[in-house]
Order: sequence, then structure tokens, then C-alpha cells
Amino acid sequence: MNTEEKLVDIIQSFDNAMLVTKTDDAKLHGRPMAIAEATEDGQLWFVTDRSSGKIADLMLDSDVAVTFQSDRRFATVSGQCHVVDDQAKIEDLWKEAWKVWFPGGPSDPSLTLLRVDPEIGEYWDNSGLSGVRYLIKAGKAYLQGDTPETDDSINATVDMK
Repeated sequence: MNTEEKLVDIIQSFDNAMLVTKTDDAKLHGRPMAIAEATEDGQLWFVTDRSSGKIADLMLDSDVAVTFQSDRRFATVSGQCHVVDDQAKIEDLWKEAWKVWFPGGPSDPSLTLLRVDPEIGEYWDNSGLSGVRYLIKAGKAYLQGDTPETDDSINATVDMK
């Protein structure tokens, strides 16, 4: 598995992420988002209310960061986020749990999509065998008074353009 496939695999293992936008006063604002879809090429889809603050942020600056975190796996992607009004895509992605926020269902007029087109990403994977290998390297480095080396199975930066 190459580094881009590994990054996408890690991203696809998450149900939620933090979407970070820039506000009108150039501050960063992160908020949790349910992931509607993460495609094979790393594109991310979210649903949101068209009157939410993140829509106003995106109208000023479409640059975003999306972060993912679990106990042993972490990832981040940066890219461009676009508001997409596509009823067929909304119906394709629709999950009944979203009815809490969108009582009108997939045809709720306040519902819109966000699509993140990733440009660069990075992952850290200390799960499974990668984690065991890293612990061995870390222990050896500790005993030698050094820092552990990592490889692409543990950490890599990925150009996704």
C-alpha cells in the first residue's frame, strides 16, 4: 500500500472529523463534523445547514484543514472546501440520523453539502503491527539516548493534488 492509499484508508476508518475554517477576522475555527463520505481519492463530503457560520467562513476563504484522531491513528488534510447544492448527491449520502438536524429529510431546504478537495495530507499510525514496530524502535532509541526513526508505515506527508 502506498502512502496515499494508507492516508485514505486511515481517513475512511473515521466517522467524524474536525473541520477548520478561517473566520472573517482571520482566526481559525474548528468544529466537529460527521463524515458523510470519504472517497477513494481522499475527497471528503459533509452535510451542513446553509445558514451556518462555516458557510460564511467559506465564502471568504475556501482553504480548510480537516483533522482526524483516535487512540493510535491520526490524520490531517488541507485543501479547498466548496459548498455544493446537488440534490441527487444529498439523497445518495442521506442518513436517517441526520433528521435530528434536518427534520425535512433529504429535501430539507436548509441542507447543503460541503466537498473538501484535499491538496496535502499527513498521517501517524501507531496501530496494529506499525504500533508494535514503533514501540520496539522507541524502546531501543530510549536505551541508546536517541530518538526513534519512523517510516512510511507510521508517518508520511502525502501530496494529494
